Amino acid sequence: MGDQEIPDGGPVQVAVVGGGSIGVAFAVVFARAGFTVCLTDPDPQRREAVPREVTERLDRWSRAGLVTEPAEQVAARVRVEGELAEAVASAELVQECVPERLEIKQELFTELGRLTGPDCILASSSSAIPSSQSAQGSDAAHRSLVAHPGNPPLLIPVIELVPSPQTDPEVLDRAQELYSRAGLSPVLVQKEVEGFVFNRLQGAVLREAYALVRDGVATVEDIDTVMRDGLGRRWAFMGPFETVDLNTRGGIASHAEKMGPAYERMGAERGQHDPWTPELVAEVTRQRRELLPLDQWEQRIAWRDEQLLRRS
Repeated sequence: MGDQEIPDGGPVQVAVVGGGSIGVAFAVVFARAGFTVCLTDPDPQRREAVPREVTERLDRWSRAGLVTEPAEQVAARVRVEGELAEAVASAELVQECVPERLEIKQELFTELGRLTGPDCILASSSSAIPSSQSAQGSDAAHRSLVAHPGNPPLLIPVIELVPSPQTDPEVLDRAQELYSRAGLSPVLVQKEVEGFVFNRLQGAVLREAYALVRDGVATVEDIDTVMRDGLGRRWAFMGPFETVDLNTRGGIASHAEKMGPAYERMGAERGQHDPWTPELVAEVTRQRRELLPLDQWEQRIAWRDEQLLRRS
């Protein structure tokens, strides 16, 4: 990351609206990729603090080897602007990082639709509000989407791209390209659902964690230990589907046959009824076998064990 090619027309121009922690992190991510960044915030104290915070993050990440250029050279690509119109005037991408309140986002997206060019992508960092709501009533709904990052974006590179039914497919394609060039890992969320994928998965774990404490099954510390020294070690380099695919000889279909009824009972304890139907298991199996044919299963087991050894 950081060595992406810049088109002949010059560096990509990005505007970041909102100078909180996510906005500052995005500014550094884009600047490190060679983009020019204009960050704006209505609070003058925030604007004054941004250059120092950008420098602090760059210094920290430089010491960790995450920035290949001199920190001051990267920081020079970030400027701070007080006026929204000036900040977004030449932007190819606007990254909205304002508070998670629908009325604020709707007002901003209406204004951005008026202030930005017809090809400018408008992306919301929202962790729950879909763009069909934030861009509702805006003339730019067709070029708006959610781009929900992990926090902080440089250290957690996944970014969820969530189009609304109004989002132009070409806009989505360009957004995927730009975020990839910025060193992030875009994931397409194919339907607008509250919380998208990141927070729905996180929420499922948190709901069960809270319930286990409530029911006197385990303490907060012990649950964190199970995650940190157990599930988390595997999930640090592979997801839940690959984990169970490699846990059972015969792969994920065999795992579903053996464990599906138990997980269904556990869900029923919590008032959930989401059984792994034969059709659903067949679809998950199909996708996993496209990623990893069963004749490569043993080699992948060896890879998994090697990854765990490195983390021991």
